[in-house]
Amino acid sequence: MEDKKSAANQSLAKQAGEFTIGNDLRVTRLGFGAMRITGDGVWGEPADRDEAIRVLRKAVELGINFIDTADSYGPNVSEELIAEALHSYPEGLVIATKGGFDRTGPNKWVENGKPEHLRSACEGSLRRLRLDRIDLYQLHRIDPKVPAEDQLGTLKDLQAQGKIKHIGLSEVSVKQIEHARKIVEIVSVQNRYSLADRGSEDVLNYCEKEELGFIPWFPLAAGKMSGAKSPVSKLSKELDATPSQVALAWLLSRSPVMLPIPGTSKVAHLEENVAAAGLKIDEKKLEELSKAA
Repeated sequence: MEDKKSAANQSLAKQAGEFTIGNDLRVTRLGFGAMRITGDGVWGEPADRDEAIRVLRKAVELGINFIDTADSYGPNVSEELIAEALHSYPEGLVIATKGGFDRTGPNKWVENGKPEHLRSACEGSLRRLRLDRIDLYQLHRIDPKVPAEDQLGTLKDLQAQGKIKHIGLSEVSVKQIEHARKIVEIVSVQNRYSLADRGSEDVLNYCEKEELGFIPWFPLAAGKMSGAKSPVSKLSKELDATPSQVALAWLLSRSPVMLPIPGTSKVAHLEENVAAAGLKIDEKKLEELSKAA
């Protein structure tokens, strides 16, 4: 009976479908973003460390095999918690991390794309995650103070050294992606995107055309779509679902390259999010939602 329950749990996230990053990393299209398992302001230890560990282990139990983090989350805390909870890692688990920020305090983010910083950041992530190679390493921002060629060239060198398998970008325009691809192979893009915030629509369309993974951060817009009279709330009542589940289901339906990574520090909220993978919304309602939101 326990084995059947475990198998059923592991199939939940897989209802979202799968996507292959860089032709060899097969992941569920509903991942987990590990920013929220840190303290307030993405700074320091979480309020409940034991619960954070439970969240990470439950995510894997529910079939999630794509976890997104960064050295700046904490800083360092998120990566350390992932290793504590999940190392030695289950076969097929993809941990994506990022570098390119200095943290000077809660909610303070300072771009740093200097080659020496990126090399140090990557080494630190390898050490904290207890990995020999990072499957997907993303440039957290392209630092306007440093030539993009220097930043991407550093990641290319780290890739040649076997410390990075694949390279991704975060918060970029189509023009920046195209320029980056002339320097190094890019397999994914992580931009802010949700039903309520579609400013990166052109980037998503580009990623779909080029078969690059599109990882929307802030995918639920922190509850902005859950007002009592919002189209999302109305549809969620019709479907006996939550507004968050409807918003995630919309994202999953929007594009086959979409890889949402909703994050949370609570097991109950994680289970709610993962249940969105099995939520079916007909095309007419999805279209109405797109127009109304």
